Amino acid sequence: MSTRRYALVGAGHRAQMYVDAIVRTYADRASLVAICEPNPVRAQYYVDVVEAAGHTAPAVYAPYDLERMIAEQQVDRVIICARDDLHASLIVRSLDAGADVVVEKPLTIDGPSAAAIEEAIDRTGREVVITFNYRYSPRNSALRQVIQDGTIGTVTSIDFSWMLDTKHGADYFRRWHREKQNSGGLLVHKSSHHFDLVNWWIRSAPRRVYASGGLKFYGADNAESRGIVNRPDRGTHDGADAFELDLRQDERLNALYLQAEQHDGYRRDLDVFSDGITIEDNLALVVDYLSGATLSYSLNAHAPWEGYRVAVNGTEGRAELDVVERGAVLADEGLHPVLDPSATDAGTTGSLRPEGERLLVQRHWEAAYEVPIINQAGGHGGGDALLLADVFEGADPSDPLARAADWRDGVRSIATGIAGNRSLETGQPVEVADLGVRFLVEDAAARARA
Repeated sequence: MSTRRYALVGAGHRAQMYVDAIVRTYADRASLVAICEPNPVRAQYYVDVVEAAGHTAPAVYAPYDLERMIAEQQVDRVIICARDDLHASLIVRSLDAGADVVVEKPLTIDGPSAAAIEEAIDRTGREVVITFNYRYSPRNSALRQVIQDGTIGTVTSIDFSWMLDTKHGADYFRRWHREKQNSGGLLVHKSSHHFDLVNWWIRSAPRRVYASGGLKFYGADNAESRGIVNRPDRGTHDGADAFELDLRQDERLNALYLQAEQHDGYRRDLDVFSDGITIEDNLALVVDYLSGATLSYSLNAHAPWEGYRVAVNGTEGRAELDVVERGAVLADEGLHPVLDPSATDAGTTGSLRPEGERLLVQRHWEAAYEVPIINQAGGHGGGDALLLADVFEGADPSDPLARAADWRDGVRSIATGIAGNRSLETGQPVEVADLGVRFLVEDAAARARA
């Protein structure tokens, strides 16, 4: 079996999943030969992980040497885990240098950069794979199967509410995500997961988006209005409250960020009630789809519990998916937030809101019934392992749920958020075909001909 040569571009917290997969599960067919990262401490962290697993240390390059890295190390594929606004340039440069790309969501954060990726793919003929792990979660796959089987008929509308709690949700307001120029805001960075699910569930694409929302909880102005004053500028200090993150309390965060900040000045633990936050924490959208279905979507980033509720209405019935990932955030456990929402904490669940999931289906004139959800070991109910198998072994063309995603799915997923951001700016509904990406125009044209 031939070994594919990988390079990691961006050596932050999220890179761990891919590095672990390469040096352990897929070591017989993948090798990490290079790391492209501007911060030497973060780069060395993963060099040490690779060596500790018994493999040759990868070479380290700076971002300006991306093309040289690909040539010198004969890189087949780059895995991009860099900041969202850097994705497009790194994707285009990698494709032009002769490597395929695996990229964390979101694909990019705006229309022009999405168009640049599309042009590079056309120019080079190379592959871009985007990793949507939520598709592989058994509960989401189960809902796709119900819809795909026609159990509830043709989908007419979807109600989708996502709650980020004060452990997980607050974290987006401490780090680089808090500036919309870096992340596209939660509509792009976080919600692209959710919009991809809807696109995939109903096998359609967004046509028009209207959005409303704002920064209503976090930030200095909101804190002052509620009497929250005299805050420390960061969480790593000698005092703590439920909204602070002390990097010293987490071995990996300490190594990747606190010990690395002397090289680039990046602080991972900013106060969520400080100035400089330009993203929203409350959002609501109405999205019309090319299929004729309508989505009503909401996101709250300061909820007391974490999870989501989806109701899909069809011409023959309704499906309802309820998920509680964390039932409560208790005061004494808010001091050092758990950053992985799939790793629920024993003992934190309120008795009236237990962690769990349930998929109910009810056809017209029939009683409701529950659809079994079969989870496996590992993150997201075993879904992460299935995703990594598609990434490192190749997508299974016979997968009846078509879970593997490419750049087209990436474009469709961010289109809703990008159009939503434009709607927030203008106060008007936005046509997705007006975002300047040829592929989205072709989507609309194909629907018009159908």
